[in-house]
Amino acid sequence: MQDAVATITGRLREAAAVTEAMSGRATEIARAAATVAESFQRGGKLLLCGNGGSAADCQHLAAEFVSRLSKDVARPGLPAIALTTDTSYLTAYANDFGFDGVFARQIEALGTAGDVLLAISTSGSSRNVLAAADAARRKAIAVIALVGDGGPLAGTADIAIQVPSRDTQLIQQVHLAVEHLICRLVEQALYP
Repeated sequence: MQDAVATITGRLREAAAVTEAMSGRATEIARAAATVAESFQRGGKLLLCGNGGSAADCQHLAAEFVSRLSKDVARPGLPAIALTTDTSYLTAYANDFGFDGVFARQIEALGTAGDVLLAISTSGSSRNVLAAADAARRKAIAVIALVGDGGPLAGTADIAIQVPSRDTQLIQQVHLAVEHLICRLVEQALYP
């Protein structure tokens, strides 16, 4: 029992320290939210991609934008699409061409200049997410990278929000907090 308590206490302290360190990234988070809000105001949409837990985050955040995050904000749905959800497309494309291009192809088909891509990768090295960012840039789609500490994705994005950790679990926990902040700021900007 004491080992479990020590593990719990230690992990919660680590999570708190990493979350606290994100206050140093407040400017990037605010810029990301402003970029998304401006895109929505101009008739653009938010596209989201990532793998595994990051794919789940894409679905979660898209749902918050289309539905709403804050119960006290009455607003219309906002156009956000998780590129991670179409299993027929994902499996067909991956079967025929490989997995590296699955998101890039969707950007090619669905993306329009003025949209925003939120590219989520805890490692910052996911090949299919990097390819999506490249495809987005070719279409004049702004790229926001939500990453951990490392990998090339941050260096290729218009806005990079880096969690100062290489621990996937901690990065994912903080990513969710950042995603909720972005949605909250967008709601405040568009529906004060």
